[in-house]
Amino acid sequence: MFKTTLRRGIFLPSIIFIALVSVVSVLYPVLADQILNLIKNFIFVNLNWVYVWAVTLFVIFLVYLLFSKYGKIRLGDNDSRPEHSFFSWIAMLFSAGMGIGLMYFGVAEPMQHYTSEAFGLTHYVNKAKNAQLYTFFHWGIHAWAIYGLVGLSLSYFAYRLKMPLSLRSCFYPLLKNRTSGAWGNVIDVFALCSTFFGITTTLGFGVVQINSGLQILNILPDTNFIYEVMIVGVLVGLSIVSALTGVDKGIKILSNLNVTLVVCLLLFVLFFGPTVFLIGSFTEGLGNYINNFFNLTFGTHVYDREALPWFYDWTILYWAWWISWSPYVGIFIAKISKGRTIREFILAVLIIPSLFNFIWMTVFGNSAIWFDVNVGNGALSALAGNPDALMFRFLEYLPFTEIASFATILIVIIFFVTSADSGIFVMNNIATKNAGKSPKWQTVLWGSLLAVLSLLLLNAGGLKALQSMTLITALPFSMIMILFMVSLLKGLSIDQSYYDRNFSKTTIPWSGRLWKKRLKQIVATKNRASVDYFINTVVKQAFTELQAEFAENGITANINMGNEPGHIELEIKYDVINNFVYGVKTTSKQIADYLIGQENLPKVQEMGTFYPKAYFGDTRESYDIQYFTKNELISDVLKHYDRFLDIVSEKRNEMFVSSDSHDIDDRNEQ
Repeated sequence: MFKTTLRRGIFLPSIIFIALVSVVSVLYPVLADQILNLIKNFIFVNLNWVYVWAVTLFVIFLVYLLFSKYGKIRLGDNDSRPEHSFFSWIAMLFSAGMGIGLMYFGVAEPMQHYTSEAFGLTHYVNKAKNAQLYTFFHWGIHAWAIYGLVGLSLSYFAYRLKMPLSLRSCFYPLLKNRTSGAWGNVIDVFALCSTFFGITTTLGFGVVQINSGLQILNILPDTNFIYEVMIVGVLVGLSIVSALTGVDKGIKILSNLNVTLVVCLLLFVLFFGPTVFLIGSFTEGLGNYINNFFNLTFGTHVYDREALPWFYDWTILYWAWWISWSPYVGIFIAKISKGRTIREFILAVLIIPSLFNFIWMTVFGNSAIWFDVNVGNGALSALAGNPDALMFRFLEYLPFTEIASFATILIVIIFFVTSADSGIFVMNNIATKNAGKSPKWQTVLWGSLLAVLSLLLLNAGGLKALQSMTLITALPFSMIMILFMVSLLKGLSIDQSYYDRNFSKTTIPWSGRLWKKRLKQIVATKNRASVDYFINTVVKQAFTELQAEFAENGITANINMGNEPGHIELEIKYDVINNFVYGVKTTSKQIADYLIGQENLPKVQEMGTFYPKAYFGDTRESYDIQYFTKNELISDVLKHYDRFLDIVSEKRNEMFVSSDSHDIDDRNEQ
């Protein structure tokens, strides 16, 4: 039987649209490029303010969340912890986000700004400072705010509210159950097509750079299409193998390796280049960036007509490019960020990659400018329009040129593979609505499509048309991202209210009437058998009496016994709202070894102890109930039930619905 996890409502419209755009770009590359370029230029000239304001709002919103009361909220259950180490997490989000771009533009962008006459600057110092400033601007906090907003929204709704890791989930507070139908499919189709086009064009340009480097090193005789086919075949094959091993293996290993190689190459250029100049220029450049942050953020160059073409071709193009890539990078960042707090997520995503990008662009870009002025007599400036070869020509001014060039090619190759394998993972994730484990042929399918279309477009010259198409899609998606902010803020507001809500004031506090009995319980040995006995007697009796009393009031309460001893639940089922659950299970916890055998402490004989933990069917923190009597436990259950009814009766809490209702239409899509 042919097994698939692809959702027809997402996969078929996406693949049809991708095929149509690709066929037109291959068969009519010049015409397609002209038409799409006209549309792109119209948007950039007349609607550039939309991009400026959108990106500005993204930055302001994330900074607000960073310092707000919402910063402590965890992306997952309250007791969840990160799945990946901090280094691996940063390495993976960095490799997926900007890997190939840093290698391609590390020398090229500063050099192109340096040689530009857009601002009418002729003095070397001013040109060099502006080259560094605008490179920082394009690769810094603003770029990562775009990725961060999408990644944070996805992480919150997926891991906090247990919804699919899909862009449609980010609209749940606004669209409610309509996210499971046609509206949700439209959102995911848009994300899938945008991701596919973005990865295809980037990988196409990456292949060209690899081919150029191999030709400069005399490994390949030239840069014709046959060699591009060979490069794509090998690298996409590696990407498919990496994607098949999953995020925890292939992608993580390659990302960690590549970050290590990147740091080594960075240190090599720093030590063998103009070291003192680079350290000083980084310090001054960082201060220049901070001082001009708000001017850069709101700048539209409306009073400087001569600089407007540069503004459209650089700043607006970058904002559109990062926005068009944000579904792909955002989903991948979300996938690896479970368990982080919102404050930790924003700090890491905004600051660490931005700071590394600043260091990288300073070391490579300013070194190139320094060599161009002091050694090369303008040789590198003359190559500013040839970014495919510029990095390798720059390395010729350093010792061990061949070794450094080989290392550069290796880094680009690994970035190619990590971008492609994470892209394959993300596209399959969107097309299957985060269905979990998928058959391997689907991974092969996405990898093959990327390879075939990249090569067809390279051969026909249609990559520029596809790039224009990708940039055009950024305009509507910027509006979608603004709605993400509204939706996320609404969700966080309800979340905070939900978890801060106290029990009803009519509940009766504990008394000290049974203090002697509780003291004996405190100093008694707490092994699994004693806790299981407590659950099977006191807790079960309390639940049984509650079940009978609920029945007297016309309410059906079920008692569910777990598969193992020491696990029991009282559950009241509902059709739309979350079921009411009050469960108790035997739980262990580690204790410090120095407590074993201590006098005047409970009898501790082992490194672990056990206790009965109450939980409630949602992400609220559970707690120890080992000292409750039967009647106190009954009272505690009623407190939670009273709180439950109070919360679900409020209209604004509709977003906390049953997880079953999130997928009402799922069965119809299979």
